[in-house]
Parts: sequence; structure tokens; C-alpha cells
Amino acid sequence: MVTVEMKRRSFLGGSLALAALGLAGCTTGGMSFAEAERVYGPLPNERFPVPAVDINKVDPKYLRRRVRYASNEAVGTIIVDPKNYYVYRIEGDGMATRYGANVGRQGFLWSGDAYIGRKAEWPTWTPPKEMIARQPEVAQYAGGMPPGLGNPLGARVLYLYQNGKYTLYTIYSTIQPETIGRGVSSGCVGLLTQDMLHLWEQTPVDTKVIVLPA
Repeated sequence: MVTVEMKRRSFLGGSLALAALGLAGCTTGGMSFAEAERVYGPLPNERFPVPAVDINKVDPKYLRRRVRYASNEAVGTIIVDPKNYYVYRIEGDGMATRYGANVGRQGFLWSGDAYIGRKAEWPTWTPPKEMIARQPEVAQYAGGMPPGLGNPLGARVLYLYQNGKYTLYTIYSTIQPETIGRGVSSGCVGLLTQDMLHLWEQTPVDTKVIVLPA
């Protein structure tokens, strides 16, 4: 019979010896099962209460962690690595906070330098005309989909701009853990809602964003 403790050890990906010593998740900046349950727990005080993440649907390597990341960029800079499904926030001293992400599917990948031109909480989603042409079923939302758990942008959004113009790309929040580590969107980048709130709260307008080539 598979016990809860066995599942926890499997989640950590460590040996029974490491688990017994309490070392798993400590030496690499990773999370224990209990910590992950806390970090990715429910958000009942949100405008639309957000459910807990089913962490069994997320590869542990995509859970939030602080990692070594060499960069000359200023503290706070966001670097999107679509090839590896990560978003980094530069913390300085060779460190960064790393978040697992979903990215644009084949044919919708974009790269370049941008900046956060706008932030929003529980935004309305309006599909661009290009999407409506590809997916007529979303035409019903041409006037905007109201905020809520069913809204594709979720609880928080960072809008990417270049030269004063919205690029149509965003970093948004998702309550679908099975999408993390996959190419699923029309070029936008999604983080688990709990991760997005963590990033969003630390990211002012005008923050630099670098999207690496895939």
C-alpha cells in the first residue's frame, strides 16, 4: 500500500536515507512536501478565492526556489527562459528567485527586451482580433470576459510593453498546475497563481523584462 509518507518522499525525489536525515530540499534550495503545501495552499482572501495547487500535478523542479543565477541585470529584472519553462527574478549577489512556467506553444514564441507597462488585479480578458480569427469560439468575449477563476488571465497580470506600446504578451496567473512546464498559450507566460502573486507584489511598473530565445 502506498502511504502518505511514501508519496512525500517520492515528491522530494530523494532517498530514504536523505529523508531520514532531513536533508532533502535543504541543500539545493528546494521545498519539502509540507512547505510546498503551505506555499501553494489556498488563497481564501482573494476577491475570488483561489484553490490550493495540486502539487502532485507539478514536477518538483518547477516549484519556486532561490537559485544561483549569474547576471549583470539590476535587481528586480525579470528574465523569461521559455526553453526551460522558467521565469527568474534577479535578486543580486548572483542569486535569483526561479518560478516554473508555461509558455507559448510552437508558432507563438516571442523573444526580446520589454518592460512592465501595466499591472492588474483580476483583470478583464479581451481576446485580440488575431485570436478571434483563429478561434471563432472566443468571439463571444470580444467585449471582454469578466474577472474570475475562469478568466484566462487569472488573479494577476503583468503586461509587457515596448516603446510605449503593448506587445499583446503578458505574464499571467493560472490555477492549472498541469500546464506548468508545457507550451500551451498564444505566446504569453503563465505562473501558478501563488507564484504570480509573489512576483507581482515585488514588480513595479517599468521593470525590465528579458525574454530569451526558445
